[in-house]
Amino acid sequence: MTLHFLVVEGNTAAGREEYRIGFGKAPNESYADALREIAPGAACDVCFPADLGADLPASLADYDGVFLTGSALNVYDGGPAVERQIELARSVFASGAPFFGSCWGLQVACAAAGGRVLKNPRGREIGFARRIWPTDAGRHHPLLDGRPPAYDALCSHIDVVELPPGGVPLASNEMANVQAAEIVFAGGRFWGVQYHPEFSFAEVAAIVERRADALAREGFAVDGNAGRAYAGDLRALDEGRATGPLTWSLGAGESVLTAKARRLELSNFIAERVLPEKSERGRA
Repeated sequence: MTLHFLVVEGNTAAGREEYRIGFGKAPNESYADALREIAPGAACDVCFPADLGADLPASLADYDGVFLTGSALNVYDGGPAVERQIELARSVFASGAPFFGSCWGLQVACAAAGGRVLKNPRGREIGFARRIWPTDAGRHHPLLDGRPPAYDALCSHIDVVELPPGGVPLASNEMANVQAAEIVFAGGRFWGVQYHPEFSFAEVAAIVERRADALAREGFAVDGNAGRAYAGDLRALDEGRATGPLTWSLGAGESVLTAKARRLELSNFIAERVLPEKSERGRA
């Protein structure tokens, strides 16, 4: 069964190029790679709604799943690059296509459905989102099936959401009241997370390295060199050079050490939403 996915790139052309210089791939490319690891043979189309005049899909309902990537944009800044993505998200909701988003994807879906996005008064969360706990609803929700009572995830964000009517918080931690959510709007249903299940350690390392001096000014490290050393440790994990002392010093546990564990929400979404709904459409 060949799956047909749409990956919606959240960044502008300039943002994609900066990301590619640091990591080697744009977010849509690494996201598509993660999806194909979970669903080998999946076909992944990409669209760029942040770009003026970009071609957008004619029929969203034909996709087995639509995925929104992260982004360096902020919803509350507004502007055409943001508004076009919010309008596309409303169209995805209305199409009924299975709909998932990471970080920026959650924020855009939330705004599209009438919620709010704001700068986190608790500050930035980067590297690891620690001690995430499922809510009462989340403990029984298939998106988080297999997650323990507390888990960590890879992340990079400074914005958080206030859910709209029809939004159900599924997970929280001390940094964000909404770390995972379901949103029902306009006949569609969205599952999303504030963290990044698609990320590798190398991708987080590239983000930290690119922002090392700024992160030091925010108090994450004594100086930029310390931030770059931290990025080097993350790369060591990515390359399989993890030692007991290194995983201990980074606090990297079972919920993040393997790609299978990190991508659990994506795997659950494909298993619980994409495949059953594709099968149902096939029978219809």
